[in-house]
Amino acid sequence: MAGLKELRMRIDAIKSTQKITAAMKMVAASRLRRVQILVDKNQGYADNLRNSAARVLADIEAEEREKHIKYVRPTILQTVKNPKNYLLVVISSDRGLCGSYNTNAAKKAAERIRQLKNDGKNVKVLCWGKKSYDILRHIFTDVDFSVREALDKNVAYAKEAEKMSHLLLGAYRRHLFDVCEVVYADFITVVTRNFICEQICPLPLNTAENAQTLNMAGGAFYEYMPDKLSILERIVPILFIDNLFRLLVNAAASEHSARMTSMDNATRNAKDMISDLTLRYNSLRQSAITTELIEIIAGAEAV
Repeated sequence: MAGLKELRMRIDAIKSTQKITAAMKMVAASRLRRVQILVDKNQGYADNLRNSAARVLADIEAEEREKHIKYVRPTILQTVKNPKNYLLVVISSDRGLCGSYNTNAAKKAAERIRQLKNDGKNVKVLCWGKKSYDILRHIFTDVDFSVREALDKNVAYAKEAEKMSHLLLGAYRRHLFDVCEVVYADFITVVTRNFICEQICPLPLNTAENAQTLNMAGGAFYEYMPDKLSILERIVPILFIDNLFRLLVNAAASEHSARMTSMDNATRNAKDMISDLTLRYNSLRQSAITTELIEIIAGAEAV
């Protein structure tokens, strides 16, 4: 009977765990739906904003070639020859229970760190989330690490992007690094995500692609007021913040989808364990009842 009691207690414990994992799955699914809307809505805005900035920059470059002059680019677009100092921002989570999400983010970051060190670069790592910090600091003992908590759930993603932008641009203007790259999870579907290392500072703008049509709307040329450089200086900081916003919402959607999938698998596994343990419980219980009946019958026949 002691075995029956232990099985009953274990079944009850697994049922309690199953309720928790099912609730966490529902919470993650709800958060994922909200973030997915931001990912989808931001795509068109980001493309138009980037095209606008590339259009102005292409026109400035064309004017420089034509007039043999050189404009001073905004700080975010100014590149350093032979960059030596790199800042790697790794976006991960402060919490676990999201499958291999944090491990894969740290793995991608470790791969990039090794590549930069092999190229003779100085690397500093800013972990935007504690989990990647806990993994990477044990792998690279000679790398300068700093850590910040991941996105505050009470703060909008746009506000978090502005805070991140202020931190990175301030460090870039003080020449604390030459290039900044971000490791994040690019959300594709609920079960698919790619871990990417993307340069965000200096801000890369590709003006070579469709250079002939960037400065035209339909069949008409653009006119700029007050002037091209002033407009570029206003657009580029907005584009930089939007880039950070895009990275944050994609990383958040990937985290929530990974947690939802992980909790769904845990709930299914709990259900299978409960089924197996219940079968064992009923088998032991039936055996115990049969043994007692045999003893009663044997005692009655003896009398």
